[in-house]
Amino acid sequence: MAQYAILLYAKTPADADDLTPEQRQAHDRHGQDVPALGGTMLTAFALQPTTTATSIRGDVMTDGPFLDAKEVVAGVYVIEAPDLDVALDIARRNPIIQQGGGVEVRPVASGFIQAPAGG
Repeated sequence: MAQYAILLYAKTPADADDLTPEQRQAHDRHGQDVPALGGTMLTAFALQPTTTATSIRGDVMTDGPFLDAKEVVAGVYVIEAPDLDVALDIARRNPIIQQGGGVEVRPVASGFIQAPAGG
């Protein structure tokens, strides 16, 4: 099966701590629904708000996100799915869409996950 990264976009500063309990539950349910939709959730990460970002371009380091935008990447998850159609079906059901954000789906070219040190 192919792997697909699903990037979650939300209004800046995209602070996961601002989600209501109902919104959090919707995201949890979505993760639990992925197998029934034909995919496998491999990993998922919510990102800290853009106010915590540090960007580097060349030899210049600045506080804040890489781009100044109304919407920013708020999180990412990687799924396995038999094809792009299944991945798109899973992604379009992500609750962030109903919460005013959007998603971007991209096939994964390569990668790995390293266990955290001491874990």
